[in-house]
Amino acid sequence: MKKLALAAALTLIAGAAVADPAEGVWKTQPDDGAYAHVKLSKCGSNICGTIVRTFNGSGEYDSENKGKQLVRNMKPMGGGAYEGKVWRPSNNKIYLGKMQLSGNSLKLKGCVAGGLLCSSQTWKRVK
Repeated sequence: MKKLALAAALTLIAGAAVADPAEGVWKTQPDDGAYAHVKLSKCGSNICGTIVRTFNGSGEYDSENKGKQLVRNMKPMGGGAYEGKVWRPSNNKIYLGKMQLSGNSLKLKGCVAGGLLCSSQTWKRVK
């Protein structure tokens, strides 16, 4: 019985240690003159991203958006693809979103109006 409990505990620990390849800190492209560092991490079985640092032309500053969730419930679809939602702080709109991971580059695309109006950015991994 002790061996079974130990095996179950080790399995849980090993499963919890597996990181999603998109996890980490990413630098956004400038939007309305500012950019951010966004920390992507697990939120259940999906990926979410929170703004952890903000920058403008003068350098780092304390934006009201720090701590807010930018990437919301991105579900891994396989092959580095994710689908979920993205919040754009400059207009306070939430878009249907997709992410595509390729090495240290992450392309995000957000659309409204059934995909008629879309915007995209390519983020670079910070760490």
